[in-house]
Amino acid sequence: MKSQGKRIIISGGGTGGHIFPAIAIANALKKLDPSTEILFVGALGRMEMEKVPAAGYKIIGLNIQGIQRKSIWKNLLFPIKLFNSVNKALQIIKNFKPDAAVGVGGYASGPLLYAASLKGIPYLIQEQNSYAGITNKWLGKKAEKICVAFDGMEQFFPSAKIIKTGNPIRRESVDIAGKKMHALELYKLSTEKKTIMVTGGSLGARTLNNSVLAHLDKLIAADVQVIWQTGKFYYKSIMEQLGENYHPNIKIMEFVNRMDLAYAAADVIISRAGAGTIAELCVVKKPVILVPSPNVAEDHQTKNALALVHDQAAIFVADRDAEEKLIDKAIALLNDKELQKKLSNNIGKMALPNADEVIAKEVIQITINNN
Repeated sequence: MKSQGKRIIISGGGTGGHIFPAIAIANALKKLDPSTEILFVGALGRMEMEKVPAAGYKIIGLNIQGIQRKSIWKNLLFPIKLFNSVNKALQIIKNFKPDAAVGVGGYASGPLLYAASLKGIPYLIQEQNSYAGITNKWLGKKAEKICVAFDGMEQFFPSAKIIKTGNPIRRESVDIAGKKMHALELYKLSTEKKTIMVTGGSLGARTLNNSVLAHLDKLIAADVQVIWQTGKFYYKSIMEQLGENYHPNIKIMEFVNRMDLAYAAADVIISRAGAGTIAELCVVKKPVILVPSPNVAEDHQTKNALALVHDQAAIFVADRDAEEKLIDKAIALLNDKELQKKLSNNIGKMALPNADEVIAKEVIQITINNN
């Protein structure tokens, strides 16, 4: 499918969960047609302003924030910032003259897509979660297409516009075939023992870290190995508590640079339930225990996790129960081969590994339809 050098704006960001899919869609568009011109629009001061240029794309920042649920005072400037951001987005559209826009969620997505609608620029929404946010529900009315990762999204969007594509993934992270032995060697782990991987993302998750800290004795007594990504917020304090060489079975890391090897080494994975993470876990096909973060908009991680639980594709532990129950559940799962097999099979059925390509083709199609 040739796109004749289309000009595409991709908007959104705020977290890695939004930025990585956005970059994956951009890469897929460039793969379809290298002459495609892509401009990103993000929020000033957010992660995308650093990550997007590092991936080789130009980005313009809007001075926009989300609604601060815990501080009324911080919201006083919100209407002014929103008004100014929509004006700046209109100027960006006037200068760049896009054929289409893509919104991946995050603060900048709303003003940019609203400006696109005012200028008659067709746009596509990539809704990553099983529960749509207020902005996307509102913007969905005028979207050409809405790409989703979960079933049942008709409750939020016009069904005729929905296409189930899945969420774009970092392909290098899920390429685990034939890597288990190499991974175990790298982490200096035994082939004779079972391994749990614990990840709360690059920043870390206090609940997951506290759950492991509280029950290290149980893990050691069960002779279980742990690949433990603490995240950068917690690594230093954990290392101060435990020391450099705490126990040969417990591999403590601030950040896992090679997720493919960590996934390959794991028999069971404990994780938060961000949409991007779930998309990767479906492709990896390992038994998973999900502990959704309660500190996200509209509690969407809980809804993401329950969508998997509904299909018997994951085990759910509530954040408030994790410190007491999580490690016991993980050890029990390691000892239950039948349940491991069922979870692996069911989560694998939910995998949609080519989401980036499918979404990119939809973006090009809406430019053709609106010519």
